Amino acid sequence: MNSKKAVFHISLVLSLLLISLGVFAPKQLETFSNSSLNFIYNNLGWFILGSTFIFFVFCMYIGISKFGHIRLGDDDDRPEYKTATWIAMLFSASIGISLVFWGVAEPVSYYIDPPFGQANSEQSAKLAMQTVYLHWGVSAWACYAVVGVSLAFFQFRKKLPSSLSSVFYPLVGDKIYGAFGKFINIIVILSIVIGIATSLGFGTLQVNSGMHYLWGTPVSFYAQVAIIAITTILYLSSSVSGLQAGIKHLSNLNMLLAFALLGFMLILGPTQSILKIFLQGIGDYVQNFVGMSFRLEPYNAEQGKWIGSWTLFYFGWWIAWAPLVGSFVARISKGRTIKEFMMGAVFIPVIGGFLWFAVMGGSALDLIQNHGKTAIAEAVSSDVTSALFKFFDFFPMSTFLSILAMVLVIIFFITSADSAIFVLGMISENGNPNPASFTKIIWGVVIAAVSAVLIVTGGLQGLQSALVATSIPLAILMLFMCYSTYKGLKGELIHTSKTSNKPISNTTSSKKQAL
Repeated sequence: MNSKKAVFHISLVLSLLLISLGVFAPKQLETFSNSSLNFIYNNLGWFILGSTFIFFVFCMYIGISKFGHIRLGDDDDRPEYKTATWIAMLFSASIGISLVFWGVAEPVSYYIDPPFGQANSEQSAKLAMQTVYLHWGVSAWACYAVVGVSLAFFQFRKKLPSSLSSVFYPLVGDKIYGAFGKFINIIVILSIVIGIATSLGFGTLQVNSGMHYLWGTPVSFYAQVAIIAITTILYLSSSVSGLQAGIKHLSNLNMLLAFALLGFMLILGPTQSILKIFLQGIGDYVQNFVGMSFRLEPYNAEQGKWIGSWTLFYFGWWIAWAPLVGSFVARISKGRTIKEFMMGAVFIPVIGGFLWFAVMGGSALDLIQNHGKTAIAEAVSSDVTSALFKFFDFFPMSTFLSILAMVLVIIFFITSADSAIFVLGMISENGNPNPASFTKIIWGVVIAAVSAVLIVTGGLQGLQSALVATSIPLAILMLFMCYSTYKGLKGELIHTSKTSNKPISNTTSSKKQAL
């Protein structure tokens, strides 16, 4: 086997083998995955929460310390993308599709089934928004930022390959070019394939649900395969056209549509209540951030189970998605200082996410609690994919709003897949920052096929659980990543204080001198 293509071939075969479990043994996979998750929740939940908090502290430290002035690139490099476009690309490649999916459903879920206290009450409404902000707040984005800033530093400042194995150079040296580096890259590829396939699968289900709700389109395998086929053609076209012509323009379009939908809902909905919910939610979140971030409820089994099903699942999911999102964020962040990176990759997206949940989820809670529109809660309980469309029924122009939401899901679908196959291409080609179209097409077809067969066999849930189970080894890698990056940044300050910045060459001596 050609050693230069070993990562591509091995990861492709392993991806297909792993997915075959979801095809031929979906029940067994789900049982095994759920058992693994339960073990993690019961025995390693403390590690997930502790690691996530460490990632946040690490990001804040390098952002506000003397490291914050280090540029992710040469000293004279400047950002490739305008800040607004950059942030739009962050959203589109990461949580955009999930925001649309869960914007209404998650706050309502917590309202009718809170971790503690009385359900369907003022207390549960307040707690619902506070908990949503925890799950989608700085903890999530810090996971992405750890990977993103680490890879961007070594990729653009130290001129190492665009693969996550490069981040470990200060710890293992030239071994990143050997079996160790290939092993790390294969693990990352597997987590990306599983993550994007399951996410796109659930996105397909929501689009099909919206079509059924609006036009009576059957919720069927044929409809879902058609949705996947059409979106696959679109995201492959976008991917082949490159970052500048593809993801960049689609991300900008996405943000315009998202702001349009938010604007409509802010005007049509209970505007004063939304603004109050938004601000109070931020206050409650900031006030209780540390306590919520470490909350495991060891003295209450029922509440502890709730924490496992939601908080630990979410934090594990963010860790599992960090290699994908972080690698893409790194690729588009050349020229920014670490301080700029942390502000844009952690805090600004969080405010945008909080506003989305306040407008969508806050309006839904207001309709349920103050106007008796319990049909929204019933939709969340019976079919979470239809909750958003049932919510729109209580507003003027409901059909238009539903269509706009589906268009958003589809474009987020395209940009998420596009960014995923771009990252897969980079890693598969040993860190090539501009992977070949053929490689991206191969991964794009694999992801589409995986999503389709998992929908048919019912293996989505099992594979999703399997992905979250990988958060433990990935969290360990990310902790070492923090240490390695700190070591690299410290060495950079020492090096630049003595001489001008020099690229890393392929010689071991020059690498050791620079790092």
